[in-house]
Amino acid sequence: MNHDSTIYTGKATPDAAADRGWLLGHFKAPSDPRHSEDVEIKWGVHPKGDERERWATAEKRTALLVLISGRFRLEFPGRTVVLAEQGDYVLWGRGVDHSWYAEEDAVVLTVRWPSIPGYRVDEPDEQDRSQEQWEAGHSGRPAL
Repeated sequence: MNHDSTIYTGKATPDAAADRGWLLGHFKAPSDPRHSEDVEIKWGVHPKGDERERWATAEKRTALLVLISGRFRLEFPGRTVVLAEQGDYVLWGRGVDHSWYAEEDAVVLTVRWPSIPGYRVDEPDEQDRSQEQWEAGHSGRPAL
């Protein structure tokens, strides 16, 4: 790795491991050349059977996901997309709920824009579950 204020070089797999796969976005320190509020880039390395913990909902970003290797399935309401050959990709816009599943060991490159804080999807803790249940009761969507 080599970086200064204008140039950064690295390796996607080890760099991505440090931040859940994300190489560039708002979550990097402002002094890091990989900081961006315009776009996020992820190098996703997924073993066979890896899947998203829960659906991403109320999305406010546009996303492009490109298959580098393996086989990767994306689920959207009423539609399934399987990326099976290197270079296959899918693009979806704001408001499109989604989830994913690695049908084989897979590497995917994801680009999302804009880079918006607060969209990290982790396993909810008890406080998050209580908040989600309250929001579901007040928004018309089902609780988890």
